[in-house]
Amino acid sequence: MTAPEARDATTVPSEVEGPEGDEGGVLSRPYRALSVGIVFVELLIAFEATAVGTAMPVAARELDGVSAYAFAFSAYFTTSLFGMVLAGQWADRDGPLASLTTGIGAFAAGLLLSGTAGTMWVFILGRAVQGLGGGLVVVALYVVVARAYPERLRPAIMAAFAAGWVVPSVVGPLIAGAVTEHLGWRWVFTGIPVLVVLPLALALPQIRRRTSGPREAADRAPLDRRRIRLALGISLGAALLQYAAQELDWLSLVPALAGAALLVPAVLGLLPRGTCRAARGLPSVVLLRGIAAGAFIAAESFVPLMLVTQRGLSPTLAGFSLAAAGGTWALGSYVQSRPRTEPYRARLMFLGMVLLAAAIATVPSVLIHAVPVWIVAVAWGFGCFGMGLVTASTSVLLLRLSAPEETGANSAALQISDGLSNVLLLAVGGAAFAALGGGTVTDTATSATGSHPAAFAAVFLPMAGVALVGAWVTTRVRARS
Repeated sequence: MTAPEARDATTVPSEVEGPEGDEGGVLSRPYRALSVGIVFVELLIAFEATAVGTAMPVAARELDGVSAYAFAFSAYFTTSLFGMVLAGQWADRDGPLASLTTGIGAFAAGLLLSGTAGTMWVFILGRAVQGLGGGLVVVALYVVVARAYPERLRPAIMAAFAAGWVVPSVVGPLIAGAVTEHLGWRWVFTGIPVLVVLPLALALPQIRRRTSGPREAADRAPLDRRRIRLALGISLGAALLQYAAQELDWLSLVPALAGAALLVPAVLGLLPRGTCRAARGLPSVVLLRGIAAGAFIAAESFVPLMLVTQRGLSPTLAGFSLAAAGGTWALGSYVQSRPRTEPYRARLMFLGMVLLAAAIATVPSVLIHAVPVWIVAVAWGFGCFGMGLVTASTSVLLLRLSAPEETGANSAALQISDGLSNVLLLAVGGAAFAALGGGTVTDTATSATGSHPAAFAAVFLPMAGVALVGAWVTTRVRARS
């Protein structure tokens, strides 16, 4: 969870490093407005993720884009990679406020573009714009936490972020499914930007007061143009690899090789040295975050599509199968935030990755029609409990091990690992899905029987293996004494 070692950044002023009111919790008077505001920002992101995931199968079918289904998800993560690097430098230089507001604006604009799209590629473009905004927002939030809260309160605010997913996870699929069935999937996308107003009104005044950047222009380090170029390289390289994975012909080798040529040096330049070989300490923490997030997202993205096309569920029921996950994720995050669990953090992370692997491996059992579909909800609940343990713990370790002037860059490195793994594993899963005929599946609720169940198994089972690799990486997150 650290950025590359050599980095020019300014030091956060002492009055920002140590905010007043260290007594009390995240909802005590000095922190209440800020905590509520930034958790509402997380709530917006959570509602988008759960609602859009429910509407996506219907949108892909209507736009004749089921074969590009994985691309609709990975486009978000591809552009978010650039947004993360930009936000890291922007926040270290000027504070997180500008990155946060710009990101929320782009996030809303992308939703509107996807919601009004007439073709699948315009829809994917909207997802890309949304991803740029999401990348700016997520890193900015980490910097807000690092600058505004003392270390003892950071596990609690990370747990509050996870708790912000509970309500959207329960009501998001229901609302999105009902809107999709009765009004159309487009309303799911165009209606979410309304939620931007409340987080902005609550959070921005407190963020401006508590987390402002350097006041004097002479004290502001210039943006690192090399890192910006590397960020463009990592985004373009990931996009080319994803495109090649979707095409699956000999000509696709050209964009695949070009993507790899861009991606490899960018990854080596933006992630901590030793990340790819799971070096002990911070590099393994960064790698673990990517493995956990990538395996989870690559699997979860295909769950609603599998339930709709293979088991004939409505979009509402397919989305609701994941509804309990928000609650168990928040529970896992809460468990890691307890002071008594601190000595066992590495063991909890190991448990979390094992639970995730087991959940992903269990999900495709519903391809056998004798297996009840509620098995998905149960399995995913356990998997998300594991994710709550792992992701919150990696976030806490990031902030603990980052100097104040490096928090933005280090947060960006963590999120780059997260987003890049999402893109690459979605590309792998999408390629396997398309190669086995997944793009031709039909809706059992409306016409022919579903086909090619092996296409779904080819997504889930390898991702379970990836999660098991993550369980091994948890044994290396602590540096040698």
